[in-house]
Parts: sequence; C-alpha cells; structure tokens
Amino acid sequence: MAAARSGSESGTGTRQRQRERSDATVEDLLTAARALFAADGYAATSLDAVCERAGVTKGALYHHFAGKRQLFAAVYAREQLRLSDVISAAYLTAAEDPWRALYEGCRAYLEASLDPEVQRITFYDAPGALGWEAMRDLADNCREMTRRGVERAIRKGAVAPGPAEPLTSLLYGGLSDAALAVVRAEDPRTALAETLAQLRRIFDALAVRD
Repeated sequence: MAAARSGSESGTGTRQRQRERSDATVEDLLTAARALFAADGYAATSLDAVCERAGVTKGALYHHFAGKRQLFAAVYAREQLRLSDVISAAYLTAAEDPWRALYEGCRAYLEASLDPEVQRITFYDAPGALGWEAMRDLADNCREMTRRGVERAIRKGAVAPGPAEPLTSLLYGGLSDAALAVVRAEDPRTALAETLAQLRRIFDALAVRD
C-alpha cells in the first residue's frame, strides 16, 4: 500500500510539474507576443520572432496555440483584463457614490487609450485580426463591469429607475467609439480632454439630484 501511495504521489507530482512548465511556456509566449504585437503590429510580427523572444520552439507554440490569430486573441483577451483592472481601481476611488464611481471608471478607460501599446493592440490591429464579433466576445468583461456599475447606480438611486441594459449599451458603445476617435485624432490629448468634458456633462445630466 505504501508503495502504491508513493507511486501515486510521484505521478501527481510529475503532472503538477508538467502543468507548471506548460503554464510557464504559455506565459513566456504571451509576454513575448504582447511586446512584439505592441511594437511592430500584428501583420509584421512573425511566429518565429515570438518563439525566439520567448525562448521556445515552434512546436511548443503550436502545442498551445493554433496559429498567430489565436495567439493574438489570447494577447487581446489579456489586454482587456488589464484594462478591467485599471477601470476597477478607478471605480473604487469613488465607490461610495456609484454614479461618480462609474464615471471614474469610464474616464480611466478613455485615458488608457492614450497608451501607444494599448492603441496598437486594441484599436489598430484587433478589428482586422479578430473582427468585431470576436472582439466583443473577448471584451465581455469590460462590458459586464459597465452593466454592474449601471445596475448599482440604479439600485442606489443615483440615476432614475429603469432597465440597466439600454443604458449599459449606450455607455459602453459610446465609450468604445469615443476611445477610437481619441486615438485617431490629430491631437489625442486635446481630443481626450474634450471627450471627458462631454462625458462629465452626460453623467451630470443623468444624475438624480437630492
């Protein structure tokens, strides 16, 4: 029995080490791919370059990803999670006021659009590499955060009662288009300031006054 347990424990340990090595390989690939996609763009980045930067073989890459599009999709999904963290941190700075907190989250998202690496991955390359439908699915976490913020503001009486979904769609869709407009503007910083001023007016107009 002791020998059987020892063999079982050894097998479990081996599988655990294999998972750890596999996870480390994926992490190396995503880190390398993100750096190259952000610097050179999707079209100019080769899988050979990703493998060289990550220090892995082409076979190791294909073990985890079917090709460049799937690798880019994983990088894009991770980028959306990173943006979600930025939005959440901004939201929490004003969490006691749910409508102001939602504004702060929206502001943080728009400000993040000034990052050249975010621009390259999210706004320039993702539409062509993935398509809008796939982008929407992979960015669902950001939209869900917006919906939860809207629901909380309605529940707390910070905005007028009503269904959350239409307001969520208006805010999320408008922000996505506004961020793209900021990125493409001749003077992005001025465009951002103007956009935030208008966003503040919209939030103020919708807020319930005591």
